[in-house]
Amino acid sequence: MSYEHAAHTAHTADTAHEHGHGHGHGQGGSGWAMAAQATLHCLTGCAIGEILGMLIGTALGWGNVPTMLLAIALAFVFGYSLTMRGVLRAGLDLRAALKVALAADTVSIIFMELADNGTILVFPGAMDAMLDDALFWVSLALSFVVAFTVTTPVNKWLIGRGKGHAVVHQYHH
Repeated sequence: MSYEHAAHTAHTADTAHEHGHGHGHGQGGSGWAMAAQATLHCLTGCAIGEILGMLIGTALGWGNVPTMLLAIALAFVFGYSLTMRGVLRAGLDLRAALKVALAADTVSIIFMELADNGTILVFPGAMDAMLDDALFWVSLALSFVVAFTVTTPVNKWLIGRGKGHAVVHQYHH
């Protein structure tokens, strides 16, 4: 099933629900509130993956680079997984759900990961802070705020064009 067919199937499978709430993708539903909701959804998956990756890397005594790479990989896994969970519940098969999740979340996760990891890299001492250090948690919280701030306009732009979370928004009510 192509992405377009999966997106069309996802759209038509929930037409009554979608129209009942006035959230057509690319029409009227592309405001800041929808973009913020999509970004928070993405941030939740990314944050779970990032924190888990940092905990695993630290517990295994890995250095900064392998720990950051694991955290980024897990951010993608958890980000896609949250979207797939909703799309699978809505009736798409696994392959179609994966295609929709990849199309819906990839750009958002890339911007989010660039913003939050970039913040950690430039925050003085953050890369060397340990899990029991307040600097670790403060820099991490700041990185998520920066990621949200950078990614929300990206998601607004994507949703306004019927892309990104617009193709799965009806499943996240």
